[in-house]
Amino acid sequence: MFQNAINAITGADHDGNKGAKPQKIEGTVVLMKKNVLDFNDFHASFLDFFNELLSQKVSLQLISAVNGDSDQGRIHFVCNSWVYPADKYKKDRVFFSNKTYLPNETPGPLLKYREEELVNLRGDGTGELQEWDRVYDYAYYNDLGDPDKGPEYARPVLGGSTEYPYPRRGRTGRPPTKTDPNTESRLKLVMSLNVYVPRDERFGHLKMSDFLAYGLKSIAQFLKPELESLFDRTPSEFDSFQDVLKIYEGGFKLPNNVLKNIVDNIPAEMLKEIFPTDGEGLLKYPMPQVIKEDQSAWRTDEEFAREMLAGVNPVIIRCLQEFPPASTLDPSVYGDQTSTITTEHIENNLDGLSINEAIKTKKLFILDHHDAFMPYLRRINATSTKTYASRTVLFLKNDGTLKPLAIELSLPHPDGDQFGAISKVYTPAEQGVESSIWQLAKAYVAVNDSGYHQLISHWLNTHAAIEPFVIATNRQLSVLHPIHKLLHPHFRDTMNINAFARQILINGGGILEATVFPAKYAMEMSSVVYKNWVFPEQALPAELLKRGMAVEDSSAPHGLRLLIEDYPYAVDGLQIWSAIKTWVEDYCSFYYETDDVVQKDLELQSWWKELREEGHGDKKDQPWWPKMQTREELVETCTIIIWIASALHAAVNFGQYPYAGYLPNRPTISRRFMPEEGTSEYDELESDPEKAFLKTITAQLQTLIGISLIEILSRHSTDEVYLGQRDTPEWTLETEALEAFERFGRKLAEIEGRIIDMNNDQQWRNRVGPVKVPYTLLYPTSEGGLTGKGIPNSVSI
Repeated sequence: MFQNAINAITGADHDGNKGAKPQKIEGTVVLMKKNVLDFNDFHASFLDFFNELLSQKVSLQLISAVNGDSDQGRIHFVCNSWVYPADKYKKDRVFFSNKTYLPNETPGPLLKYREEELVNLRGDGTGELQEWDRVYDYAYYNDLGDPDKGPEYARPVLGGSTEYPYPRRGRTGRPPTKTDPNTESRLKLVMSLNVYVPRDERFGHLKMSDFLAYGLKSIAQFLKPELESLFDRTPSEFDSFQDVLKIYEGGFKLPNNVLKNIVDNIPAEMLKEIFPTDGEGLLKYPMPQVIKEDQSAWRTDEEFAREMLAGVNPVIIRCLQEFPPASTLDPSVYGDQTSTITTEHIENNLDGLSINEAIKTKKLFILDHHDAFMPYLRRINATSTKTYASRTVLFLKNDGTLKPLAIELSLPHPDGDQFGAISKVYTPAEQGVESSIWQLAKAYVAVNDSGYHQLISHWLNTHAAIEPFVIATNRQLSVLHPIHKLLHPHFRDTMNINAFARQILINGGGILEATVFPAKYAMEMSSVVYKNWVFPEQALPAELLKRGMAVEDSSAPHGLRLLIEDYPYAVDGLQIWSAIKTWVEDYCSFYYETDDVVQKDLELQSWWKELREEGHGDKKDQPWWPKMQTREELVETCTIIIWIASALHAAVNFGQYPYAGYLPNRPTISRRFMPEEGTSEYDELESDPEKAFLKTITAQLQTLIGISLIEILSRHSTDEVYLGQRDTPEWTLETEALEAFERFGRKLAEIEGRIIDMNNDQQWRNRVGPVKVPYTLLYPTSEGGLTGKGIPNSVSI
């Protein structure tokens, strides 16, 4: 970091004329060398850096927006940008002060700079983009496969077709592969993290995410291949739950040669953070919260059901409104997919109610993964995976908790899809081999839920869905625009983490395919689910109504009455949603006094048009898009964007290690079908149920790789910026906006207090549950690390 006072800066009059008499202005410029904190420059001499700066020139020119700006006192320029030598730019870099202007209110001298800056940011759509380029542009997900490496690494292009629709990603402009002109070539260094994103979108150097990013790379480049090699030579299984616990309590013993290869390839500065080992060659992991207080409570039916309301994926469960559960799959293709769960399976467990009475009083719920997976199941089960499409029916008891009534596991008909499904229904049992079978049935459900969570709830609905908004905002809304200032904090690091994901996580043969059951079909399947994505339904109230988890009630808080009063995700989420919406309303009302101002805002209208037609272009003809003609539509749209980027992502991301760091609770793969009576697998289930369970779910190799990954993804960086915070206090000059933001922060602090109070109130049994893990995933603030709480402003990891 280098500071220098600027005493004489080239002046200009209010028309931007350079010949005007210069005025003396005192100011401070803060410069940082690009790689001062890079790991490849960790020991760089500060003196060398100082001398290097002295030999370079940085020239600045201030252009007055209106006559007399120099008499306004202190003027703040929010730059926070990387600047390259002049020969890397076709146009001068422009930084604006923190004054906000709608397009038609922009002072004349600034107007051309405002317009030119946006043109520059859009680029010309050609060529391979380089590190210093500042170009925001769109591309399909055509960079996941690597057909030049072999046909098994080919993947379909996602986006731009009715078969595989998808949100757009940031364009890199890399040339096509030799094998397939529609597939973009991948980086020559397979594990390189140098994927193009505009330089200002990269992780900041002072952020722990540098460790997190290198940790992702190290898992992919060193840990995964070394472990794969080890387990190829010495196939191994966990034999008991106690065996699994050893990786947290004592560590996993790595052979010396494997440990040496890992240690030799990871910089010492990172090693302790990424792979805490000791002199005995043990690979150690933190104890996941789900087993910290009680090592067996995760196995209870109450906890199994509670995590559908307060776990890492609380956004799928819905109210059951027809019996038996129906399917939306096309019967002409998939035959009859109606559930085979019958009255006899469940009616004895409805506390005296008939099924019709239970449905009428909204006491029946379902976790339904049947339709999402059934079309792919035949192909998935042709790999090493052996799994089912599942439906789980639950009953709301008088104490506010849910109890599972039946689990249906289905397979495609062996004679063809058109013949429907072959299904079997399992019901709770507490003793004997039936109890072990029931535990396995719950495990198959957890496998379905883990895959759906990672691919849809997490990746598609937050990471992928939000990236087009990042791109469109930078292309169409000037930094002077109030909506740019509103949304910009909620886009921090998103393009960067998504680029890393495409390079080493969700790519063909990447970590995700190796650790979740849909394997090579994972991303393709997420594109099929995207067909049902509807932007207005991403609003929390609309989403709860759609799932039947709430009904409209004007007398209730937030205008909704929850069917399950103790639904922690929804209870806390509605408070956060309401706080965000109030803040957005206050902010937008200051700049948009009438609907007419919204309609006449040319930048805003261009932004919304491009977002619909390009960013989410495969959805451009859908009638449900807001028309962006009223302030109410603007407020709702911005609230949804902020909700997705902050609270929704926090709810489905930062509970990953606390709940899924212990794989028996959230297995990601199943390797064999339910044992049938009369087989050796069934005999093993009777004689050694723990061993049989562990031989069915995620293997040792995938367990170690998987928990290494989610430990990194569940961590907060030490300089994370949370909801209600900004990285600079002078982000805008407008007092009204700053005061509204302060009110927003105070409201979030109130919500934090309320969450603590509810978690300490024993009447709310779903907030802590048998595992004694309080629900804090929507607690707004956090310290750095693996905390299981905190809502960052953006999808930043």
